[in-house]
Amino acid sequence: MLTHIDVFDCQACGACCSFSADWPRFSTETEAEIDNIPASMISKNLSGMRCNEARCCALTGVVGQNTGCSIYRHRPAVCRTCVPGDAECILARSAFENLGGASH
Repeated sequence: MLTHIDVFDCQACGACCSFSADWPRFSTETEAEIDNIPASMISKNLSGMRCNEARCCALTGVVGQNTGCSIYRHRPAVCRTCVPGDAECILARSAFENLGGASH
């Protein structure tokens, strides 16, 4: 299970990018920063990243195994501030598992 591991490795998880379509939102980004993100990856209402169901379209790989971010250098602030093992990380892992997501 993603919430019951000792080492928090983002590249072996990805739960924060795949538990809620509301998570990868824009908050403090400037227009110039948003312009660095491909338009096809931005939600129709321009509020954040486009998601396929709950999964951010920039997430690559298999959640709980091997993941990455295809726009890592330009990812939204909310993604930059999520720290492995912090409260947001634990919340994302728990929510992902409650949605029937993959276990680690």
